[in-house]
Formats: sequence, C-alpha cells, structure tokens
Amino acid sequence: MAAFSVKTSKIIKEFKLESLYVPEEDVLIESTDVNRPGLQLAGFFSYFDSSRIQIFGVVENTYLTEMTNEERFESLKRLFERKVPAVIITRDAPVFPEMLELAKQYEVPLLRTIHSTSAFMSALIAYLNVELAPRITRHGVLVEVYGEGVLILGESGVGKSEAAVELMKRGHRLVADDAVEIKKVSSKSLVGSAPDIIRHFIEIRGIGIVDVKKIFGMGAVKDTEKVDLVIHLEAWQKDKQYDRLGLVDEYTNILGIDVPSLTIPVKPGRNLAIIFEVAAMNNRQKRMGYNAAEELNKRIMESMGAE
Repeated sequence: MAAFSVKTSKIIKEFKLESLYVPEEDVLIESTDVNRPGLQLAGFFSYFDSSRIQIFGVVENTYLTEMTNEERFESLKRLFERKVPAVIITRDAPVFPEMLELAKQYEVPLLRTIHSTSAFMSALIAYLNVELAPRITRHGVLVEVYGEGVLILGESGVGKSEAAVELMKRGHRLVADDAVEIKKVSSKSLVGSAPDIIRHFIEIRGIGIVDVKKIFGMGAVKDTEKVDLVIHLEAWQKDKQYDRLGLVDEYTNILGIDVPSLTIPVKPGRNLAIIFEVAAMNNRQKRMGYNAAEELNKRIMESMGAE
C-alpha cells in the first residue's frame, strides 16, 4: 500500500494555526500519530518516532520554564535536530526565543493554536486519519440514498449513471461518478469521494458531461459519504439463477473491510432507482437487527410445525 502525505500548509489552513515560523519548502506529514515530547525534553529518545508532529502543552512549557536559558536551548536542540515535521504550541502559550531560533536553524515549522492540548490533539489525529488513510479508486458511482452510502459497480454502459440521475430527481444525492476514491478511515469504516477535477460532474451517454450542482442544485450533491452497501449491476442473464429471498448475505471486500453487497440484473422495464431505494432501506433495517427474509422463513417454519 502506497504511503500518503499531507502538507503542513493544508493543516495550517484547516485548523487556522498561527505560523510562528514556516520554512519556504512545504513539509509533508506522513504519520497519523502525534507526540507530546515530555520525555524527550528530559533526554530520553529511545523508541522516539521523529516522523510525528510534536505538541507542546502546559506541562511541556512549564517544564521548560524551570530551566535556565542554556539548559532550555540544549533540551530543545536534541528534539529539533531530529528534524521533526512540525512543532505546535497549544493554548496560545508564549514561544521561547530558543525554540524560535532552533526552528529556523533546522527549518522545522513552528505553529501555535488557541485550543487546549487534548481537544486539539483529538481533532488533529482524526483529521490525519482521514487525510492519510489507505485508499483505492474504483470505477463506479457513489450516491447517498436515505442516508445510506450506496456504491454502484458494473460494466461500462450498464446504466450506473442513468440510475444515479433518476435518484437525484427523487431527492437523493450524488457523491461521485465514474471514479470513486475510497478511503479506509478506521478498521470498520470506508468513506468515498470524487477526485477534485470531476467532483459534481456526471457523464450520460448521448448527452455528455452534466454539472449536477448547476442543474439539480446544491441539495443534489455531497462531497463525501460512507460506503454502507455495494450494488453490482449486470446485464440480465436468462439462464442465471438470481437470489429471490435474500437469506444468504453477500459481501464485497474493499481494503480489508467486508461491505454488504447485492447483485442486481438489468433489463428493460426495471426501475433501478426504486430498486436502489428499497435496497438502501432494507440494508438499514438489517443493520438495525431486522431481516425480512429471516422473518418470512421463521413464519414458514412455524406454519409447517403447526401443521
């Protein structure tokens, strides 16, 4: 799996950080973990990961305050000379002159936030987990249907985009068409979005490229959505046996996560938009603990037992 990175300039903009010193060349962040360097200020660097952003809170600043200028310089130098990607001071605390000097010397971004240490660290880690998440791109369409993220897959020309347009007309929202970038943001969650260059555009054969936001309005689009259900569209095969009860659960594995999936055959006369709506609502029911197929099977078994 390829490693991903995020620029410090993007983090500064996202969290509205004050730039005390920023080198000319943008530093790339590649680790989702952050570190409070209390032990490192005391000289302990075993198992230290220099790829992590360093957070200075009240404890670290108070510890540095009790040092002499020379001690503080040497303590901070041991940290900065390891070329950490960034140092962020929380609670709008004053910056030590030695810290600013060393940041410039080793070209380490020195930033500051008004927020408390715990709150800022939680928000930063959550942001990095999304920005640096493992990801793949799948050819398909991602739509939000009744709050469910539905990923539509299938061969080119099977009708994915046309079905998405019908869903938008019925009040649902488009996330991505043609190329869906899927990120694994946790051990159980996948989030899909569109590449920036094609966001909010959809391709319909015979018409061409359509700007969904312009035609259907802001309410018809969404930038990101979790992937709750995968629907595989395929041309109807006369001799193939399709599931008519739904007693056997099927899954599609994406980035190591099994996502509930359905295979829906396409042929003239089938209203795919309505089928997708029912599939989304049925998937939500299953997640909430109710399975219509199992309930029907239970009734049949009870009826047979009574007879």
